[in-house]
Amino acid sequence: MFYYLIQPIVSYNFFLMAAAAVPAIFLMVRVYRSDRLEKESPRLMWRLVKAGVFSSLIALVEERVLSRVLGWFAEENTLLYNVILYFVIVAVAEESSKYLLLRRETWRSPEFNSQYDGVVYAVFVSLGFALWENISYVLSYGFATAVVRAVTAIPGHACFGVFMGVFYGAARKYENFGQPAASKALRCLCLLIPALLHGAYDFIATMEQTSGGWYFFAFVAVLFVVSYLLVGKTSKRDQYIA
Repeated sequence: MFYYLIQPIVSYNFFLMAAAAVPAIFLMVRVYRSDRLEKESPRLMWRLVKAGVFSSLIALVEERVLSRVLGWFAEENTLLYNVILYFVIVAVAEESSKYLLLRRETWRSPEFNSQYDGVVYAVFVSLGFALWENISYVLSYGFATAVVRAVTAIPGHACFGVFMGVFYGAARKYENFGQPAASKALRCLCLLIPALLHGAYDFIATMEQTSGGWYFFAFVAVLFVVSYLLVGKTSKRDQYIA
C-alpha cells in the first residue's frame, strides 16, 4: 500500500533526474568520442565527473558566503552589484573550483599524454558540475527548467570547459617541453577566459530577463559555435605531448 502511495512521486522525481542528466551525458559522450589518438580510461572519466560534482559543492559554499559579504557593501540589483556578483563571485568561484579539482586529478596523470586530453578532462569536470547543478534545479523547479537548461546552462558549462581544456592541454604540453613560464601563463588563461565567458553568460541572462533575451541567445549561439569549432580543430590537430 505504501509503495502505491509514493510510486507516483518516485517516478516523477526519477523522470526529472533523467531529464536533467541526459543532456550532460550526451555531451560527455560526444567529446569523449572526439578523442582520436587514445581514449581515456573509464575509471579516470568517472573520477572527473565526481570531481565536477564536488566542485559544485565547493562553489556553492563560496558563493553563499561571498554574496552575503557583497550585500554589506553594495545595494542589491544595482549594476555594480550584478557585475561583481556574476563576474567576480559566481564565475570565479565556479570556474576556479572546477580548475582546482581538474588539476588535482589530472596534471600528473600518466594518461595525460596528448593535448586534446586537456579538453576531455575539463569538459568532463564541467559537465559533472552541470549535472549536479541541473538535478538540483530540476527537482526544485520542474521539467520546464530541465528543458531550458538542456539548451542553455548545460552546453554553457561544456563550452566553458572547452575553453579551459584548450589552454589546459597547451599548458601541459609546454610544461613537458621545458617551458614553465609559458605553461604558467596558459594555466592563468585556463581560469581567466572561462570565468569571463561565464560572467558574461550570467550577467547578460540576468539583464535580459524582462527584454526578450535576444542578446543572450545571440551570445549563447556564438559561444556554442566557437566551442564546437574548437573541439573539432583541437581534435584534428591533436598530438602526443609525453
